[in-house]
This record gives sequence, structure tokens and C-alpha cells, in this order.
Amino acid sequence: MHDLKPGWPRWVLGALVATLLLPLLATFLYSISTRWGATLLPDGFTLDWYLKLWGDPRFLAAFGRSLLVCFATLLLGTLVLVPTVLVVAYYFPKLDPWMNLLILLPFAVPPVVSSVGLLQIYADGALPIIGTPWILIGTWFTVVLPFMYRALANSLQGVPLRDLMDAAHLLGASSGRAFLLVVIPCLRKGLLAALFLSLSFLLGEFVFANMLVGTRYETLQVYLYNMRSTSGHFTSALVMSYFLLTLLLTWAANRFHR
Repeated sequence: MHDLKPGWPRWVLGALVATLLLPLLATFLYSISTRWGATLLPDGFTLDWYLKLWGDPRFLAAFGRSLLVCFATLLLGTLVLVPTVLVVAYYFPKLDPWMNLLILLPFAVPPVVSSVGLLQIYADGALPIIGTPWILIGTWFTVVLPFMYRALANSLQGVPLRDLMDAAHLLGASSGRAFLLVVIPCLRKGLLAALFLSLSFLLGEFVFANMLVGTRYETLQVYLYNMRSTSGHFTSALVMSYFLLTLLLTWAANRFHR
């Protein structure tokens, strides 16, 4: 049997990349076309659809709401998970396998099922938070748990935690001060990577946002869903803007993770 030529993996990889990029290229061309009917290429090109999108107050408001809820969720995740990871790694290392299981429990229940249960609990009563950003912050926090916890735990594995803590104790620092001034700065890159990846994921979250708040607190994905009946050029510009934002956040996360 003849050996395969050395260059065949490049052809396979090139064909795969072309297959994946072709729909994206078509969407981009459609978003900058004036009209595209039964011809191979558009009749003309324009940036009016992007100008219309970024000049739409409703889009800017939805984008701002999404960022606000995302930042609040990530702040909550940082305040909860950073101390948790440090305490588990330093004081209770045997609990790490159980923590890995615990953070995955929210994914055991589909978001649609979770939303139905949350609607029954928080629609009225003592804490009616359905339709408010508070319910989104709580549900999105469960979404980012695995991403943030694993990223922080993996970063902590490359840090000589006990050696750093022992050295800080010998110099007279308390455990809290040692965690704050010595250990946490070592986790900066891992934390930033986790935050950027979580942000790109949360910006695309739709089920909780649509079922729990809907148009009462319209986020980016709910706006995209509600604008599905408008011009295809406009929605293509919206999809491309969202894709470029996600690509930028993913690139930033990979850069900080190095």
C-alpha cells in the first residue's frame, strides 16, 4: 500500500476550514449587500445595515442590559468562587472531586425545565423577581460555575500554594492576607481567561433570558430573536456583530491564558 503524501493533512484541514468559513462569509456578504437575489454575487455593497443596527436605540439598550447582567454575574462568580477554590485547595483538598461534581449539577437539568420551576417559585409570593435582572444574575451564575471554577482550579495547580502560604506565615502574614496579596495575584491570568470565556458564553445565553424576563428586560439574544422577522440584511449584520464580539472575547481569553 502506498504511503499518503506528506501534505495531505493540510488539504484536509484547508477543506474543513473552508467548509466552516463558507456560511460565515456568505452571512457577511449578505450583511453588506444592497440586494442579493438570484445572482452569484450581490448587486452592490453598503454599510447601511451596520449603521442602522448600531444606531438603533433598542439594540444599544439590549446590548447594555446584557453587559450589565454579565458583569454583575461575573462579579458575583469572582467573589464566591475565588475564596472557594482557595479554601478547598488549601484546607480541604479531598473535597475537590466533590466540588467538580457539584458545579456540574446545574447542567443535569435542562434550562427549559429549570425555567419552569423558577417561574413557579419566583413569579409571585415573597420574592417576585421574574422579569427582573436579578433572576438572570442568579441563573447565569449557575451557568458560569464550571467555566470559572475549573479555570481557577487549573491555574492553582501550577502554583506552589503550600510553599507560598508557609513563606507568608513565616514573614508574619495571616492566612487571609497571604491569600489576598500572594496567591490571588498568581491566579490573575487564569481568572481573566475565565472571565472572558464566561462573558462570551453569557452573551449568547437565550433560554433563561427569554423564558424568565423576555421583553420586560430585553437582552441581546432576546432582541435577536424578536428581530427575526425584519430584513435579512439587518439580522445578518446583527449576527456578524455578535460573532465578531465573541471572537474578540475568545481571543482575549486565549491571550491571557498563555
